[in-house]
Amino acid sequence: MNFNRLATSHLDQSAGLQRPTCVLPDRVTLANPALDVMTDFRRVTAYIALPGDTIEQVEARMMRRKVRLLFVMDTEDRVVGLITSTDIHGEKPMQVVHSRGILRGDVLVADIMTPVDQLEAADFNDLSHANVGHVLETLRSSGRQHALVFEQIDGKKSVRGLLSLSQLCKQLGITVQTTEVALTFAAIEQHLAHV
Repeated sequence: MNFNRLATSHLDQSAGLQRPTCVLPDRVTLANPALDVMTDFRRVTAYIALPGDTIEQVEARMMRRKVRLLFVMDTEDRVVGLITSTDIHGEKPMQVVHSRGILRGDVLVADIMTPVDQLEAADFNDLSHANVGHVLETLRSSGRQHALVFEQIDGKKSVRGLLSLSQLCKQLGITVQTTEVALTFAAIEQHLAHV
C-alpha cells in the first residue's frame, strides 16, 4: 500500500481550539426528558481542583472557566469532593480563618470542600427514564443547587453528569437574581404558576 502525505498549512494567530460541547436545548418544560438538562461529562470536560489548591486559585479557575463548581480529585484521579462558588463566598472560609488563625489566602480546598461521602448522586439509568420535573423535585427536596449523576462502570460508580439549578432555570426561561436556593425555588414556582 502506498500512502501520500496529507496536505498541510500554517496556522495563524486567530486559530482556536475545538473542545467538547454538551448542547442542551435552549428551552425545556417540566415534561421534557431529564437528559435535556444534564451536563454530560462524556461530551464536555469536567473541571477540577486539587485538595491543596488555595480557594483564591480555585476562584480564579472558576471565573476563567465560567463555572461555579469544581470536582476535587486526588492523585489517583478519584473524586474526593466538590467545591462551589457558594463554598468559597460563604461562611466556611471565615470559620477556617478564625479557628486556625490563618489568612483567607491560606485556606485550602480541602478545608472547605464537601467530601465525597457527603455527596448524593442520581443513577443515570433512572435519569434516562425521568423528566425535567423529576430533576426539579430532586433539587428542591435536597435543597441544593447541584446534583450529581453517576453511572456504573465495571461495578464502580463514576460521575457521568451534573444537574444544575441555574442551568435548569435558564432552560425553563426563568431569570433568578439570587443564588439563595429557597428563593430560587420560590421564583420557579411563581413562574410555573403563570405558565
